[in-house]
Amino acid sequence: MTAEAAAHRDCHFTAQDGIRLYYRDYAGPAGNGHDRPVALCLPGLARNSKDFDGLARRLMGRHRVLAPDYRGRGRSAYDPDWLHYHPRTYLNDLRHLLTLANVHRAVVIGTSLGGIMGMALGVLMPGVLAGVVLNDVGPDVPPTGLNRILAYLGEDRTQPDWPAAAQHLRRMMPQLSLKTDEDWMRFARCTYREGEDGRLHYDWDPNIVRPILEDRAPRPDLWPLFRSLRRLPVLVVRGGASDILPPATFERMVGEHPGLRTVVVPEVGHAPTLDEQPAQEAIDDFIDRC
Repeated sequence: MTAEAAAHRDCHFTAQDGIRLYYRDYAGPAGNGHDRPVALCLPGLARNSKDFDGLARRLMGRHRVLAPDYRGRGRSAYDPDWLHYHPRTYLNDLRHLLTLANVHRAVVIGTSLGGIMGMALGVLMPGVLAGVVLNDVGPDVPPTGLNRILAYLGEDRTQPDWPAAAQHLRRMMPQLSLKTDEDWMRFARCTYREGEDGRLHYDWDPNIVRPILEDRAPRPDLWPLFRSLRRLPVLVVRGGASDILPPATFERMVGEHPGLRTVVVPEVGHAPTLDEQPAQEAIDDFIDRC
């Protein structure tokens, strides 16, 4: 058993529509640890549970940590109907997961789409939330930043081997906080999977972007979702160079939520890995207070 596997249990459950879904369960402390809220780590649009391994290892001495793969990502099954790649479906999957995992109180740590899911849970399951960490996302998502992300998610850019995959990501995402070759290799292994053709493929179904690209309806107003968190402790982590959470939205969030906690990771774009020292310190303090 590898050290990574030893830190968590690989778990599966069947969603209400029959799709087999995966999540990581970091058991947390024995004894009185069950009285503390679970940390529910929700990834970005095309990301998966592996992104949170470093964070989960830091927290598991004090809290149980759950990190799911949305359908169509990571080790969860791909949905044969791309119309199901929608936040409504993801939220239903999360509600099912929390019930099956016997979670009654949770602090959501959500990156990008995961943060929006956290805001939505403030409306759908307010009694479950003990706090929310929004990682580089707010109620307004600028079209330029969203379009940049969508441009590469819908096309499977295969790579011949892991060094090539790491180098490709390094060129494509220079705004991330990753510095060393080891950092980029770890990120590559969180981003790609080995295919039957011997090449590396993105670890998500390219169809996950179709509902966004083909939706002609006006974008929903997400500010009511954010306001649903007013009664809760909320921490916002912003990348200092982010094109997804611009300063104007960040400042409005501060004005909308009394007591909002914030931290900026300097010179980092979308999205901080949450392994940066400022983010680590802020999250560790925040979740313990929750």
